[in-house]
Amino acid sequence: MTSDSQTPQSEEVAPLAWRPLGSKPLPPGAEILEQTLADVRQKIYARSVVGVFARWRIALVLLTQALFYGLPWLNWNRRQAVLFDLGARKFYIFDMVLWPQDVIYLTLLLIISALGLFLFTAIAGRLFCGYACPQTVYTEIFMWIERKVEGDRVARIRLDESPLSFRKFRLKATKHALWLVVAFWTGFSFIGYFAPIRSLAADLLAFTLGPWQWFWLFFYSFATWGNAGFLREQVCKYMCPYARFQSVMVDRDTLVVTYDTVRGEPRGARSRKVDHRAQGMGDCVDCSICVQVCPTGIDIRQGLQYMCIGCGACVDACNQVMDKLDYPKGLIRYTSERGILEKLSPKAIRKSLLRPRVLIYSALMLVLVAVFIGSLATRTTLRVDVIRDRGMLGREVAGGLIENVYRIQLINASEQPLVLSLGVEGVPGMTVALADRTSVPLSGAQSGDPVQSAARINVPSASNRLIAVVVRAPAESAKPGPQPIRFITRSLGPDGAVLTEINEASSFIFPN
Repeated sequence: MTSDSQTPQSEEVAPLAWRPLGSKPLPPGAEILEQTLADVRQKIYARSVVGVFARWRIALVLLTQALFYGLPWLNWNRRQAVLFDLGARKFYIFDMVLWPQDVIYLTLLLIISALGLFLFTAIAGRLFCGYACPQTVYTEIFMWIERKVEGDRVARIRLDESPLSFRKFRLKATKHALWLVVAFWTGFSFIGYFAPIRSLAADLLAFTLGPWQWFWLFFYSFATWGNAGFLREQVCKYMCPYARFQSVMVDRDTLVVTYDTVRGEPRGARSRKVDHRAQGMGDCVDCSICVQVCPTGIDIRQGLQYMCIGCGACVDACNQVMDKLDYPKGLIRYTSERGILEKLSPKAIRKSLLRPRVLIYSALMLVLVAVFIGSLATRTTLRVDVIRDRGMLGREVAGGLIENVYRIQLINASEQPLVLSLGVEGVPGMTVALADRTSVPLSGAQSGDPVQSAARINVPSASNRLIAVVVRAPAESAKPGPQPIRFITRSLGPDGAVLTEINEASSFIFPN
């Protein structure tokens, strides 16, 4: 059988000079013309395959989509468990409420993800691409629908080559209708991470979505339909930057999908009854099934190529052929370049994985993960930012007092309302009150407490308050000029006990 995909014939052929598998080689000295991508592009009819790695891909598809489609509908503390509320500038992730000030956590998470990508690539190549990348996952879903509606590879080829008929129109329309349903639900679920999905569903059913909501819903639906239904392998080949720089992250000890040229060559068809070794032939029967099942349409027998996403479909297909011929499995397998050339045992190959690059990546990841978890565990749910009003410097008011005005932002990142005590220290006789005069002075300051007076403030759960406060001090308390002071914010329990205390430094200006 021959493949409908196009594959390079030899290492001497230019990267963009592609010819169908099985075509005759060009005569020596023939000029290879570089073709445009439009000329190279031919539709790939990937053949279905079963096996160990196919089952892994199905399991990852089910797991990732159960998480993606299910998380927005999960409730937590009477709200959506995972919600990135851009309008309110709050991210809800189960028990955590993150604010723009918590961008450090996002930075750490991105660094950990990048290191994880480097680590997994150094160990086993493009595992993420082959099993968990959204492009791969939705392409698998769309291809499954395509096979169920139109049939497997040969049936799809015949359908596309047949003239237009009612049956062909019905099958194509059914396929695209199902694709659009999946794409629409995917776009809707994605928007549900940024807007409450239950309210979004109600507005969708009532056709009362806002213009931007309609735009993003159709945009992501169209993107899913186009990428998984039409572009498919072109995204992995030409649009994904990871395909281009993965070569600098792999080495001779990286586990990648590899064709064993030592064992497989020279390839060719043969009868099961003859001893192919006695005839000087390798184990490869040149059936091209490994090419037919490849979602990117490459021939793994030509060596490792940047278009390979490491999905292992060719491994499953080749193992099936080897079983039928009573040959040992593993002609195509996950192994390293060094393992093939030096004929290393599986134990030696696994041992080679513990090399300096992998150990360094692992150590850095462990450190960053420990820092990330530790910072989350010790993270305070109360944030205080103090800004002195520069438009109103220190001024003298009645009673021989100097007055400064400050703006204080109080952020409650917990799921419970907070009662806060706001005090100030640094200058003898200093007092603090809300500018709107609604503060309630605390009675009976404890002995030795440096806070001369305080104001009590209520902050609802998962919210923030921006308040203006007035701080006054006797004019004779200090010399003219700025004086250091501290705002002391305390979170109080129901019995008045101090739960959390945060100190923020500022300055108090005494005019000349």
